[in-house]
Amino acid sequence: MTRAGGAGRPDKASPRHSPRPRAASGEHPDPWLQALDPALLRAVDAALAGQPAGAAIGVALSAGADSAMLAAHAAGVARRRGLRLHCFHIHHGLQAEADDWQARAHRLADLLDAGCHSRRVAVDVDGRGMEAAARDARYAALAELAVHAGVGHVLLAHHQDDQAETVLLRLLRGTGPLGLAAMRPVTERNGLVWIRPWLDQPRSAILDCARRFETLTGWRPADDPSNADGRYARGALRARLAPVLDERWPAWRRNLARHAAQAGELSDWVEAAAQDDWLGLDPSPDGRDFSLAAWRALPAPRQVQVLRHWLGILGLRMPTEARLRAWLRQLREVHALGHDRSVQLRHEGVWIVVRRGRVCCLWKTRVE
Repeated sequence: MTRAGGAGRPDKASPRHSPRPRAASGEHPDPWLQALDPALLRAVDAALAGQPAGAAIGVALSAGADSAMLAAHAAGVARRRGLRLHCFHIHHGLQAEADDWQARAHRLADLLDAGCHSRRVAVDVDGRGMEAAARDARYAALAELAVHAGVGHVLLAHHQDDQAETVLLRLLRGTGPLGLAAMRPVTERNGLVWIRPWLDQPRSAILDCARRFETLTGWRPADDPSNADGRYARGALRARLAPVLDERWPAWRRNLARHAAQAGELSDWVEAAAQDDWLGLDPSPDGRDFSLAAWRALPAPRQVQVLRHWLGILGLRMPTEARLRAWLRQLREVHALGHDRSVQLRHEGVWIVVRRGRVCCLWKTRVE
């Protein structure tokens, strides 16, 4: 899906800098520090509180206002905590201005005295929407850059407005209540820890900070026109639906972000219960099979959740709701003690079958 420039290495990287010399007494060492917002700064500081001095941290930097201000606040925290900051920029090549955005990202990193690494990727839609394809390509490339730079924790600039939009889009797409947890403050993916310190911070505060930053430094963030492009779901929401919601329900972003936090708490509780149920199913050491009889002894709602938990253990995506319900019906109806050749559920290159009273996942191209 992605094609990286530089034969597997970052397409471009600014050199690591030595610490800037201390300013004379009474002189502000870096004017841009005055642009930082106290609430935004506290959120980043709290997110990085567990990092030991000397640790390397990363920021995904598109060169837009949100990620640029996250990089600036992370730079301020990194100086105080003795951390090494790396900025990662992904060049999708989807916009005519992409080269300029890459150059802006490197100029900003130089201004912040941070390393900057960029990677060019080719986005292969492959039957999916452009937004999803670009997102997957971006995360894969960010992970590659982070590994190259020795970074294990990467900051992302998603904020309260983004979170509210995600909740609304998932609701409109029919996502269940647990899916309304939307983006999590901390997640693990591609072997990295991804941190979103601003999920409860409004974008208005970020934009105010960006204006102050531009006044003090002359550096201006990039503006991606696709963010308001009605051809994309999120762009259509911002351009057409958000103005109506702003007029009628001005607190909708804050309210939906609160719903996401509550759904996240519920999701954590359900996941813990599903883990307990899973351990009661006599799972195999590799997690590839479990007792059908023990699963069928669970109440129906818990059968659903533990099946989802199992798919997560296997690293498989969740099926559609209709498909999952069809699986549940078949597993509830088969003979619980022996083979049942009629149960052959194909999913993401694997087969889910019933063998000797156990539900099994076979990593094969066909069922033997």
